[in-house]
Amino acid sequence: MLKMYKSASSISDAKSGKKQSAVIKCWIYRKRSSGGKIFAVVHDHTGTLQCIIDRSTIKQSEWDAIDKAYLESSLIVSGTLRKDERAPGGIEMDVKELNVLHSGEQFPITEYQSAEFLLDVRHLWLRSQRMRMIMRARSYVFSYLREFLDRHKFYEITPPLLTVSGGETGANLFEVEYFDRKVYLTESSQLYAEAMVYALDRVYTLAPSYRAEKSRTVKHLAEYWHLEPEMAYFDNAMSMRLQAQLVSYVANKLAKNNDDILKELNVDPQTLLKIRPPFKKMTYEKAIQLLGELGSDKKWADDFGVEEEHLLTKEEEKPIFVYNWPKEIKAFYMPVNKDGGTVACADMLAPRGHGELIGGSERIWKEDELVQRMKEMNLNLENYKWYIDLRKYGSVPHSGFGLGAERLIKWMLNLEHIRDAIPFPRMINRIYP
Repeated sequence: MLKMYKSASSISDAKSGKKQSAVIKCWIYRKRSSGGKIFAVVHDHTGTLQCIIDRSTIKQSEWDAIDKAYLESSLIVSGTLRKDERAPGGIEMDVKELNVLHSGEQFPITEYQSAEFLLDVRHLWLRSQRMRMIMRARSYVFSYLREFLDRHKFYEITPPLLTVSGGETGANLFEVEYFDRKVYLTESSQLYAEAMVYALDRVYTLAPSYRAEKSRTVKHLAEYWHLEPEMAYFDNAMSMRLQAQLVSYVANKLAKNNDDILKELNVDPQTLLKIRPPFKKMTYEKAIQLLGELGSDKKWADDFGVEEEHLLTKEEEKPIFVYNWPKEIKAFYMPVNKDGGTVACADMLAPRGHGELIGGSERIWKEDELVQRMKEMNLNLENYKWYIDLRKYGSVPHSGFGLGAERLIKWMLNLEHIRDAIPFPRMINRIYP
């Protein structure tokens, strides 16, 4: 068995057409018997392969083992490969030798199960063909995000996840006991990324963030992965251009390099190949006007919800920007524009109502302006003393943004619910497993 293990190939390699025989480490996906043969579709992380197991060509002990094996039993198969258009993927294996490593128990997931049950057995549901494809895509998306930023001379940083203050308004935070005091799980690493800008010019972090929002929508998680770049000497317009380039880069890489995954998930790669800069831009004022024309009753200084985001993007093929939002509904660190009523910020909304992908802004870089804004919002200056301190020693204009990785994946893979974009979702009513 050890010899077989060391010489094993992946299913994708076996189906490449370059091999006449292969050894595969796999699990049973489907199985049926007919006329002294077992037809087993097996899977690994790269795909599925149909195996033909003839009772007359293998040992009796091997036949007994595979005959009794349940779905998701682990095994190693060895045999010859041949083309057959009737087989999944056009290639199948005539098995010459096999070893059932672990037959286990009867697999609890059948064809039709409720969403709640599948969440209860998430640790097993991740083995399904659909979830395997999504998790592979997720891994590639993370790689492409880092690849883009590395090419643009960003440094990756590792800020703390425990903080004494929040990055947004201080609300909706998870409180944690920290020795003899209360601290919070971070809702954003932005403030620490800003500190690193003065040292490294362009930085980013890709790490978990936490929001204690009691939201039950298809786009909210209590724990999600947050990409947060910060750039010295960038204004809002420059930041929006970079955001459009980043999202386009990831979409195009996924379409070109991983079209097999997309097709398995019924996503047309051409929809992602169309994602190219520039993206449409409209002011918040224009968006409110447009929403009114579309029947919405939203007024100035109202935030947008699922319905408004859908109205603005339902006909779009590419993301759009809504910029210059009212200062009343945005964070303390965003500089007020010359009009006195809006701040220099932008939200990127995904097409077809998938929601906000990115929130970004210029950052206030002058101490007096920052302190005044924080006082207006009744923030505890003592908690932000170190953050204010950054503006005392060679401060420079800078901007940044935050991208929700799961929202990006949800949109690109056209998932119905964001919970499927992460292995083990944490939501208001879900902490297990």
